Amino acid sequence: MKKHLLSFAFVALLGAASATSVSAQAKLTPGTVSVGGEAMYPNKNIVENAVNSKDHTTLVAAVKAAGLVETLQGKGPFTVFAPTNAAFNALPAGTVETLVKPENKATLTKILTYHVVAGNMTADKIMAAIKSGKGTATLKTVSGGTLKAMMNGPKNVVLQDEKGNISTISTYDVTQSNGVIHVIDKVLMP
Repeated sequence: MKKHLLSFAFVALLGAASATSVSAQAKLTPGTVSVGGEAMYPNKNIVENAVNSKDHTTLVAAVKAAGLVETLQGKGPFTVFAPTNAAFNALPAGTVETLVKPENKATLTKILTYHVVAGNMTADKIMAAIKSGKGTATLKTVSGGTLKAMMNGPKNVVLQDEKGNISTISTYDVTQSNGVIHVIDKVLMP
């Protein structure tokens, strides 16, 4: 009887370990990255993934206020440098609340599209452009502005906006069905 109980316990333990292993594999599906504590799935578009990130609720609200949801759900491909909630919170008090007002839609749209580059600029492509540009790559944004990408160490890319502010990419290559997202720590200003 003891032998059967031990066998049963061992089989139950193996089953639990298997279930845990399958669950861990589901979380680590190739191409899936966690952003804001949630999985970002490569088969979903930029908006479908962004709405699930707890770190990007301000960005999502701004995209909705600017009327850019349909655009960012489009075919693309787009490269989005996505500021976190903390990045928006670092702006002067009242900035976000003012920008999302209907009368400021054009300004908000310009700021948000300044965070978007046409094409699929993975980290490797950005780093290659920096290397071929002898330390600086100039990225043309959808708003018509430019961002400068530079290395800050051997594997860390920073972006400089037109006002000279620096933003660091904290999470690279969040693959989307219509492009790629790189999470950044500052809001870029045209």
